Amino acid sequence: QVQPVESGGGLVQAGDSLKLSCEVSGGSLSRYAPAWFRQAPGKERQFVAGISWSGGMTYYADSVKGRFTISRDDAKNMVTLQMNRLKPEDKAVYYCALGSYTGNSYADLSEYDYWGRGTQVTVSS
Repeated sequence: QVQPVESGGGLVQAGDSLKLSCEVSGGSLSRYAPAWFRQAPGKERQFVAGISWSGGMTYYADSVKGRFTISRDDAKNMVTLQMNRLKPEDKAVYYCALGSYTGNSYADLSEYDYWGRGTQVTVSS
């Protein structure tokens, strides 16, 4: 069974950086287009960043564009999310997801087949 496992969350201050990692077990990352989503208390899960099968295309929510960077290392079965200049509104549980979609439906939760359990990111002001 393919399983993404997130790590790297924590408590930081506004303006700090944090790097999230997602290690994929039970399968090859190269077969999927991964993404990061987040869910704040009382809110719906929302798309944060995605990366194409080849790694040649990246996609970001407007709220994180220019601050977050997604990358993939298929040899290590690893997806990372570098988060810089964190803001209190970035506080959420961050989830790694693996999708097998085609086209531009990278922000659609229903296109993702496997989900991690999430890692908490808290940003204090």
